[in-house]
Amino acid sequence: MTPLQATILVVYFLALSILAVYGWHRSYLLYLYIKFRDREISRGSVPNFLPRVTVQLPVYNEMYVVERLIDAVCCFDYPLDRLEIQVLDDSTDETQAIIDAAVRRWAARGRDIKHLRRSDRIGFKAGALAAGLKKASGEFIAIFDADFIPPSGFLKQSLSPFNDPVVGLVQARWGHVNQDYSLLTSLQASLLDGHFVIEHGGRNRAGLFFNFNGTGGLWRRAAIESAGGWEHDTLTEDLDLSYRAQLIGWKFVFLPDVVCPAELPVEMDAFKSQQRRWAKGSVQTCWKILPKILKSNLSIPVKLESVVHLTANINYLLMTVLSIMIFPAMVVRHNLEWNGLQLVEILFFCTATLSLANFYAFAQRQIHKDWIARLKNVPILMVLGIGLSVNNARAVIEAMFGRQTGFVRTPKYGVESSRDAWLDKRYRQAVVTQPFIEIGFCFYFAAALFYALKNGIYSTVPILVFFQAGFFYTGALSIIQQLATLRVRLER
Repeated sequence: MTPLQATILVVYFLALSILAVYGWHRSYLLYLYIKFRDREISRGSVPNFLPRVTVQLPVYNEMYVVERLIDAVCCFDYPLDRLEIQVLDDSTDETQAIIDAAVRRWAARGRDIKHLRRSDRIGFKAGALAAGLKKASGEFIAIFDADFIPPSGFLKQSLSPFNDPVVGLVQARWGHVNQDYSLLTSLQASLLDGHFVIEHGGRNRAGLFFNFNGTGGLWRRAAIESAGGWEHDTLTEDLDLSYRAQLIGWKFVFLPDVVCPAELPVEMDAFKSQQRRWAKGSVQTCWKILPKILKSNLSIPVKLESVVHLTANINYLLMTVLSIMIFPAMVVRHNLEWNGLQLVEILFFCTATLSLANFYAFAQRQIHKDWIARLKNVPILMVLGIGLSVNNARAVIEAMFGRQTGFVRTPKYGVESSRDAWLDKRYRQAVVTQPFIEIGFCFYFAAALFYALKNGIYSTVPILVFFQAGFFYTGALSIIQQLATLRVRLER
């Protein structure tokens, strides 16, 4: 065996084995979720005394959804003399006028609602939240992004855990107003269901750290301030503050039966943009927070889980490496006649794939009556994860090398049903080069498939098909939607 052949096999199986460990970790979270099910915290009775709450609505150019959000928040079932609403508006378009009209309308109906604007966008969302907090009067701070439609009982349902004075945050589960709009939105809903139900649920039940998701949560103001407040040196200010607060002793509570509906991105490029921001921000937070966690007096299980949680998006870089190396590794194995390595390869892939499949299937079973019908999405979720690897690997590399980029918010169009159109609306995010790179991977795997079939390496064929399908879906859908938008604009 030549040094090049040895290097190819080592790199390939090292990436595959690490991915298998992270895949197995999903089974571990599911184990925690089931083992500690008796520790589930449900919303309790409404407190006799309701504290003053400030609701913060950070907004930037959300003309299609912001009025829907303001209307929902102003309909909260909560005493008006103890409810303050801040619309933290950094918009530069017609959104300003829409907010102004909505604020005036609800203020005339007795709501304590303020339209707050800054002279700049320093710190983006984190900066807006910090600026609003300086003017807030509430003991508790609720935060909702523009695409959310919080239910009227949200505040009363979320307050009871704060009877424990060390509870600093209550996070609700995200719902999805348009999960049946398309295959893409249905897949996103399944991904988020797994994240909230099993990840948050398992970690919270086991007494491990989990994170505020940036929206749909209620903070104790003292927790924000004692942890150092909102900082904007990462793209995931929510994850950053979550770990800083828990490091100094604040407890977080996840309430799975308090559901806060939101609109899912309907276009692939917007979804990729969102995923890229989350991936990059999590790695930035990892570099910032992980040394503090390792030096702390936290228990070993909390430290280990935090390491896995904060490094999880590095998987996308490993997946990209795996995508590149799978073909040459197959050629090397075939030429050396090391057919036994195929069994190792299949074992690692099955470990990761079956763990993920069980993870997402169990989440659907927990919250949906028609969970059996929804299981059809599970294999496609595996495909989607592969297809996102180039997109998110780019974000991971940028974070690792310290490349700073602005906060790119995910555009939403007020799409709730199949009757709602979005192609002619503003805020489109077109990424020209990346979809063609993803399509290039499709041709790469077509060549690998041809080689495998020609040489009778049939055990690898399903793996190659999975990878090819993932890159085709993410790349082709981006191109198709971009062309559809261009056609609509040309027809105007």
